[in-house]
Amino acid sequence: MPITNHQLTLNRLCHTLEASVSPYHGIQEAARQLMEAGYATLSLGDAWKLQANGRYLVNAFDSTLFAFSLGDDMVPGQFSSDRAVIRLAAAHTDWPCLKVKPSPEVFTGPYGKLNAEVYGSPILSTWLDRPLSAAGKVCVASQDPFAPEVLFIHRKQPVFTIPNLAIHMNREVNSKNALNPQIDMLPLAGIWPDKPSPSLSCWNNFFLDFLASEINRDPQDILDYEIYLYNPEPPVTLGLNGQLLSSPRLDNITSIQACITGLLEGNCQKGIQGIALYDNEEIGSATKQGARSMLLERILEKVFLSLGLNREIMLNSLVTGLLLSLDVAHAMHPNHPEKCDIKNQIMMGSGLALKLSSSQSYATDAAYASIAEGLCRSKNIPYQKFSNRSDIRGGSTLGTIASAMLNMPAIDAGVPILAMHSSRELMHIQDQMALEDLAAAFFGA
Repeated sequence: MPITNHQLTLNRLCHTLEASVSPYHGIQEAARQLMEAGYATLSLGDAWKLQANGRYLVNAFDSTLFAFSLGDDMVPGQFSSDRAVIRLAAAHTDWPCLKVKPSPEVFTGPYGKLNAEVYGSPILSTWLDRPLSAAGKVCVASQDPFAPEVLFIHRKQPVFTIPNLAIHMNREVNSKNALNPQIDMLPLAGIWPDKPSPSLSCWNNFFLDFLASEINRDPQDILDYEIYLYNPEPPVTLGLNGQLLSSPRLDNITSIQACITGLLEGNCQKGIQGIALYDNEEIGSATKQGARSMLLERILEKVFLSLGLNREIMLNSLVTGLLLSLDVAHAMHPNHPEKCDIKNQIMMGSGLALKLSSSQSYATDAAYASIAEGLCRSKNIPYQKFSNRSDIRGGSTLGTIASAMLNMPAIDAGVPILAMHSSRELMHIQDQMALEDLAAAFFGA
């Protein structure tokens, strides 16, 4: 029986969701898909020799990725126009979660816990009583002190949990549930009933020993680490018709997959078509690998210089280019419809969301929303328009940030979801199909 477009989209998204257990692993999965499609790897610190019709990707600091294809008009030394076509799509690789602090081992009696901190703005209560595991990178000593060896870990088997306090000891848990990030959110790692003394290093280094066993190295070789705790529960389809998808990390792996699929399926043969998968959106993007940096402009400048084009042509191209910023949107909640705008409500299963805000927390304005609407109408892609209630401050995306940094017009869009920032979120698979179709039309027009 032939596979349907619905099943293909579902399978592809679920694979990427399960592979993307940290921003580092999400980038590795994106690079795998792109390299299988013929994209060659470039290094940020090397000179580039690009060719017309070439396909390239750049891994920036392990958790951010840029990929681009060049049209047949981008012949080095032979481009004659004063501007090039540039179309970019962007998404973020991080999500709200817990991150392990340095020297994290903490004991309460025989209970060994991890001193973890909150990353971004998760719904803390949804992380309680979940099986949790660890993923990230570990840096170990090498012969060159300026180039430690970087190893990536992904412990698939759940290891940790954060147990709830029983209702008999917290009678207000269902009416008032304020969790203290430093007290209530420390994951339990194990129980050592025969622990002789908290001062003994053999007990105080259990997490370091865990990391060393994962990378098959001596604990003394470990210099530092960036380890995230993640929800290892797999995606599952729900609903009587099986079209709902419940999964960790829908925000924003849905958009990452749409960027990749759109770039690979778009067939524009002109200019520069690219995607930017940024880290650190959930904490403001103001990092070397975030959208509030000069990283993308510098990569584009390297592209232009490699093609023999000057900065003036690059600046002309940026202001006449277009950025498609992809991030999830708030679907109308079935139990709280009053939280939506009185007119601009969006439903799961009714298409992608075009996001607009007078505060410009979403970058879209009428001129460029019209481009997205025109693409959707020409390709019969279902879409909806989203605005927040005027008395509720909604979220924001990296679209406004990247648009301002590049002085490039932008469109904000995404799939409607429920339970945003929960350890499990909910969506309709038809909306993912619509978003991927928009991205492909964007790169194909």
